[in-house]
Amino acid sequence: MKKKSIILLMLVILGMVTFLDRINISVAGSSIMKDLDLSPSQWGWVQSAFILSYGLLQIPMGALGDRFGHRKILAAIVLWWSAFTAFTGMAGGLASLLVIRFMFGIGEAGSSPCSTGVISRWFEKNEVGKAQGYVWAASRMGGALTPFVVIPVMMWAGWRTAFYLLGVLGVVWALVWYTYYKDKVIVKSEKFAAAQLSSTETAAANSTPNRAAAANFSLFTFTSSLDFWLLCGMYFFYAFGSWFFFSWFPTFMELGRGFDKAELTYVVAVPFVMSMIGNITGGYLTDRLTRRYGLKTGRKALGSASLAVSAVCMFLAAFIPGKMAVFLFLSLCFGIFDLMLPSAWALCIDLGKQHAGTLSGAMNTAGNIGGFCCGILFGELVQQSGNYNLPLYLIAVMLIISALLFAFINPEKKIV
Repeated sequence: MKKKSIILLMLVILGMVTFLDRINISVAGSSIMKDLDLSPSQWGWVQSAFILSYGLLQIPMGALGDRFGHRKILAAIVLWWSAFTAFTGMAGGLASLLVIRFMFGIGEAGSSPCSTGVISRWFEKNEVGKAQGYVWAASRMGGALTPFVVIPVMMWAGWRTAFYLLGVLGVVWALVWYTYYKDKVIVKSEKFAAAQLSSTETAAANSTPNRAAAANFSLFTFTSSLDFWLLCGMYFFYAFGSWFFFSWFPTFMELGRGFDKAELTYVVAVPFVMSMIGNITGGYLTDRLTRRYGLKTGRKALGSASLAVSAVCMFLAAFIPGKMAVFLFLSLCFGIFDLMLPSAWALCIDLGKQHAGTLSGAMNTAGNIGGFCCGILFGELVQQSGNYNLPLYLIAVMLIISALLFAFINPEKKIV
């Protein structure tokens, strides 16, 4: 197996671990709310405490990986969040839970931008969409597996034990990553070396992180570009919708639409499987369409269309009553709008080049501000109205706005 294939496999496993540790609290949500006596509004703040730190640290973590290398940075952040995954099981009330989830988010903030930075150094432009698709599909597979891991453990030993067990996974991954991964690509043949050196951009992308360039670069370089703001705005409104699935979705299906714990295992898993399929399909589509029709079709046309169709599915999920209808339309929604995810992250490489980690961190920061707003607004709307369907209409509007912004991004114009 080629070295870059092994590295991609390790990033795929990391994607699964990231979401197992992230989604577990949502699957255990109703039990934690009951045990700690939390209201829907308070639970919204618990969800958003993680999103807040996760969003704020995206840019610094991406920049750290670009500047100091992804071997040490990824190993360190995975160890950090694994510790706070376990600490979540020790929470005794609202205050401790808020602090623990905030600290947990600091570690997970570096996963996506650093993974993107690794991909930008090991894969060619016509491969990055597929690579991103596999990594994001794996994260969704982690989400799909979470109820099958958490719910049986909860029924056997309580929700706290589930967090203790999941904390171990990240420790194992970090040790393997630090042992195997090297920041510098080893050139294995003169022919390959010549091909690499023929392109300055490719050589830069497949070398040790350029510390001198990173030292002279700042985020303000991005802010003068309209495409930077369109990219961040697009991801803000998209993530307002996606974070519903990562935070409120299991609680919504249980308390809002009447699914019991046994049904919840499959009801939560299937939309994440649909999202996994969407990510893999989207990765192949964006690379294939880019090769045949160019970046404008391969990146933004695919992304914009996916978001628009998913908005319709979200609206129908809110509008049509019944358990089966909401399950069907939310599964379709999650799968369809994640067709665009590899395109969005590949755009960070298209636009940011050797600063892809920093740009993806900025984009994901904007997205997590959207997720923060979703977590709080969802809880407040339910608290004030008693209606779990009302926030879904708001999410549908957000997805339409995201689709419009995506349509105006120019993927052929580098930001730096």
